[in-house]
Amino acid sequence: MSLLPELRYPSVPELVACARALAASEPGLCALRQVGRSRAGRPLHLLSVGHAQRSVLVVAGAHANEPTGGSTLRVLARRVLAERELRTGISWHFLLCADPDGAALHVTPAPRSLLDYHLGFYRPTGAEQPEWSPSVLPPDRLPPETRTLTGVIDELRPYLQVTLHGTDLGGSWVQLTRDVPGLAEPFAKSAAQLHIPVETGASDAAGWPASGPGVHVMPGPETGAAYPSMPDDARHSTWYHAHRYGGLTAVVEVPMWASDLVDDPAPHPAPAAAMRRLAGRLLRDSLEVERVLAEALPRLDGADGPLLRAARWALELIPGLAEDWTHTVPAAATMAYVGSVDAFGRRLPLRAAAMLLRVLRESGDRAAPDLERLVATWSDAFAQRFRARWVPLDHQVEHQSRTVLLAAQQAREQAYQ
Repeated sequence: MSLLPELRYPSVPELVACARALAASEPGLCALRQVGRSRAGRPLHLLSVGHAQRSVLVVAGAHANEPTGGSTLRVLARRVLAERELRTGISWHFLLCADPDGAALHVTPAPRSLLDYHLGFYRPTGAEQPEWSPSVLPPDRLPPETRTLTGVIDELRPYLQVTLHGTDLGGSWVQLTRDVPGLAEPFAKSAAQLHIPVETGASDAAGWPASGPGVHVMPGPETGAAYPSMPDDARHSTWYHAHRYGGLTAVVEVPMWASDLVDDPAPHPAPAAAMRRLAGRLLRDSLEVERVLAEALPRLDGADGPLLRAARWALELIPGLAEDWTHTVPAAATMAYVGSVDAFGRRLPLRAAAMLLRVLRESGDRAAPDLERLVATWSDAFAQRFRARWVPLDHQVEHQSRTVLLAAQQAREQAYQ
């Protein structure tokens, strides 16, 4: 787990440079254009390959802390350009980074460990996330990144949108806004070949039906949210925007570090007790971070940057989520599901602490050393609890790329039936 990855994740400028080179190499087939600007004025770029009306849209960088998507997008664009059969009757469009402002703040291109990853961690508030903002903001307050993304969908009307996501530690899974028959088996086969576990009980998909191990289909609007306290609801995200044109969205998740504990489908012997224990630990951990924040806040002189906003937002989610876990336990909770909740419960306070630590370090605050020790302790405990092992970057990218191509093929066949 401590070995330096062989490769590193590309920055947004590197992705743009790669896309510009591809467009220059095949000007009749490939084009790069600016489709919008971020809140801070950074350009949002779309690379298009082919001219067919039927289209696939691939989105990278929707979450700043999930960097695999940029590497995957680069590989996919080169492959689609090189392999004519992938373009038969289909044009491909690649949004290089949906949140370039966030990408500039998450600064761990080659993390050696979970501690390295968290020392440069950034994930914005829900209202500042391009895909999630429609679920927490009224339409007239959506950020420009969200309006750019939905505008691209309106223009292209893709039969499939694929958004490239990832997890720090766990397994791989897919979330679909509508089922894609035939995807689950080759998805599982790809993961097995690359020694990536399939996360069969992802808490992100709690309560969703599964069309196969690790392939989850989002429930309809008549189904209540699994965690009522959480402000974001996937059914109100940009993932559903493609539905107005008859399309669907696939969200492809891959881990940076794998855990072989996330794919156990056996029933948990005492899920209610386990969930109460995890909720209690979540509250205790969050209180440790809250105490540091309350003690340091008067010294921060009114600081209200994105790191501090995001840390406070993460902490605000915790009391309601702990309540949900205490009172909402799936009837057939598996070992994998409880393990996924365990991981989620470790992430939230750790991420809040990591972002607060960056704020304290920047201001030279005296609380920074103690908080850094806490972040180190929690990162190490997270890795040990789940027996974390690094997934080589080329394996992360290969599995995500295969899944995108499979989804494009299967969804197209389904549309023609």
